[in-house]
Amino acid sequence: MKGAPDRAVMSGLLCIGNAVFGAGLLILAPVMAPEAVPWAIASIIIHWGYFYMLNVAYRLGDLSLIYPISRGLAPLLVALGAQVWIGETLPLYGWLGVGAISVGISVLAAPALRGALPVAGVMAAVCVGVIVASYSLVDGLGVRASGAPLAYIGWVFVGNVTVALYVLPSRWGRLRALPARAIWIGLLGGIISGAAYGLVLYAKTLAPLGLVSALRETSVIFAAMIGVLWFGERPRARRVIAAVIVALGIVLIAGQG
Repeated sequence: MKGAPDRAVMSGLLCIGNAVFGAGLLILAPVMAPEAVPWAIASIIIHWGYFYMLNVAYRLGDLSLIYPISRGLAPLLVALGAQVWIGETLPLYGWLGVGAISVGISVLAAPALRGALPVAGVMAAVCVGVIVASYSLVDGLGVRASGAPLAYIGWVFVGNVTVALYVLPSRWGRLRALPARAIWIGLLGGIISGAAYGLVLYAKTLAPLGLVSALRETSVIFAAMIGVLWFGERPRARRVIAAVIVALGIVLIAGQG
């Protein structure tokens, strides 16, 4: 998304890749329980907001700032949501991890006060974090209710093709103008991200939602390094230190398992 010449079209390509992965799962999966259908529909709707806000956020700020803020918020919100909704609580080390994540986010958000990242960029990243936590909770409950995790995962990703059907028909010219490499990156990125999140959802049938979400967000450290090393984003020190603090918090939360 960040490196794409056209982020709206790239969103559509990512969703097609998601749908390809989901369709492959549905070929193998049994029928899921009807109780999971409302959760799957809610997840698809929330993902619409996710792709929209992600597009906005990356237009306003660098990957190594936007990604850690949005992803660093998610474990805190998922842990709180899981405690309120289904009574899954964190031990002391879990809450220490939440505190470390908050410190890391504060380090990342500080440049916004000096104009390095627009306040609008911070707000967009926070919105992405709230949306990630929302679909994480919805999908965690949905996949548990499904009785057939592969089927639930498959339907959620097939449903994401609705984003592509909305985005791409009015942008055929822009799609044709993309280099073949960018198109393949979008499609493969969708398949790979589908496989990654599919594993996360399956893990939520085996472990607490907060724990799984925390482990998932270890990606922030990789995203910060990609932003610095691949996209050449600066300054390095603050972004890497902040990502490490967030990652430390995630490890503390994950240590509850």
